[in-house]
Amino acid sequence: MKEWLDALAASAAVEAIVVIGLVSAVGLCLGRIKIGGISLGITFVFFAGILAGHWGMGIEEPMLAFAQNFGLILFVYTLGLQLGPAFFSSLKKGGMKLNLMALGVIFLGLLLVPVLHWVTGISVPAMMGLLSGAVTNTPMLGAAQQALLQIEPENTKGITGMALGCAVTYPLGVLGVILAIELLRRSFRKNETVRKEQKTPKPNVAEFQVINPAIFGKNIKEVMQLNGKHFVISRLWREGKVVIPTSDTCLQQGDHLLVISETTDVENIRILFGEQEDVDWNKEDIDWNAIDSHLVSRRIVVTRSRINGVRLGALRLRNLYGINITRVNRAGIDLLASPSLHLQIGDRLTIVGEAPAVNNVGRILGDEVKRLTSPNLFAVFSGITLGLLLGCLPVYIPGMSVPVRLGIAGGPIIVGILMGAFGPRFHVTTYTTQSANLMIRQFGIVIYLAGLGIASGAHFFETVFCAEGLLWVGTGFVLTMLPVLIVGFAASAFHKTSYAANAGMLCGSMANPMALNYANTTVEGDEPSVAYATVYPLSMFLRVITAQLMIMLFA
Repeated sequence: MKEWLDALAASAAVEAIVVIGLVSAVGLCLGRIKIGGISLGITFVFFAGILAGHWGMGIEEPMLAFAQNFGLILFVYTLGLQLGPAFFSSLKKGGMKLNLMALGVIFLGLLLVPVLHWVTGISVPAMMGLLSGAVTNTPMLGAAQQALLQIEPENTKGITGMALGCAVTYPLGVLGVILAIELLRRSFRKNETVRKEQKTPKPNVAEFQVINPAIFGKNIKEVMQLNGKHFVISRLWREGKVVIPTSDTCLQQGDHLLVISETTDVENIRILFGEQEDVDWNKEDIDWNAIDSHLVSRRIVVTRSRINGVRLGALRLRNLYGINITRVNRAGIDLLASPSLHLQIGDRLTIVGEAPAVNNVGRILGDEVKRLTSPNLFAVFSGITLGLLLGCLPVYIPGMSVPVRLGIAGGPIIVGILMGAFGPRFHVTTYTTQSANLMIRQFGIVIYLAGLGIASGAHFFETVFCAEGLLWVGTGFVLTMLPVLIVGFAASAFHKTSYAANAGMLCGSMANPMALNYANTTVEGDEPSVAYATVYPLSMFLRVITAQLMIMLFA
């Protein structure tokens, strides 16, 4: 047994992997425990790491730093890669408001630093360490330490105090944001229920009869221009026969049309055509193939790389093959099949037409599901490399002698978002299955938390359980809770922000992926993650800049 343990300890790399693996396994097991109906999930890995560090289960510094950094890079890059397609559309709709709210969280926290410094007597460098832990932002800690070293190169005590302050308040930063968003969920549950009932994201299917004389004899292209709304006519019934209409098909009195549109546009479309039939076409158990004897309805998957990023209208599939694409499903979300929609690998198109024509379209789009099981690692490795290069790029601010950098967290998530959003347009395949993306994300964040806990555990308890440590704990709790609660309640009460978007915004402004994981378990869909990715890049950039500014101005 002794020889076996000695052989294990002789290899620093093997020892590091064993310790991190053990800490991760124990933390994940403990994360299944629920207290008051709340489970911290993978956050328990951080606390397991603190215990391991306290009991002397250390890892050599280079190995520990590599594990932490690599885990964090994997997490933030794959998060950006997944949310890239939805990021810019979210920014247009409500992203500006979310970023302004995130700025409120950031500047409230910064305002508290000099105030609490004067009230408690804690030094500004230590306060910045407490703030870094309270907002769970280790890149902010690194930026503050770098600025202090450039001002006072011999102040190693201040550097150590920063790191210890971050370790002391980091657990409170994790738990505080989770507690705050849980309070928001319970406080605004009734309003959120009403909002959720009113929200109908799926496209609506309805049947209309053409009785409006103003459109008799006009083709579908002309009729759509009159309405100004986008919709898809998937079937046309005329004299007992069903056909797949094209943009040149002229409408006649008495035609029956099956139309896919946004729910909010149904009334406008009814006025356009004249009458809506009282038939529920949105039931899940409808056998579409049984409706028409000579037509089939199939879902075809985009797997051919040359289709990646191509606009749907540019393929001219309706005119060439006489088929109709009624909707596009992307990552579990149904989208209207608009001509301007850029197709991506993994998109599932619902196509209606005669069987031979549908099969021909399937060959054009690929429809080879097995190809999606092969990982596209080029986008992962190239994106991480570009992200790290961006994170290292110095940004010089007038009047500051120290350049600002996005770091290993800000750079990769920005590149991930850009790759996910614009990669398909440049025919770069960024598609990964949801399960594969989630696997990489969870793997990265678990390694990061284990390493961070081990690094913080050696002096954690002796610092917490002393007079100064208790003052630090109280100060960190204020730095975490006050900005989040003020902005969170204002967003829900006055701006009517949904709980999911509010929680994601608060997690992003606090750079708190653990709280984001908790928020994702409380709602359906990925709205918290979209809000998180919307505010995270700007928040991270400002956290890094302001950390250095605070040290230079007040240290």
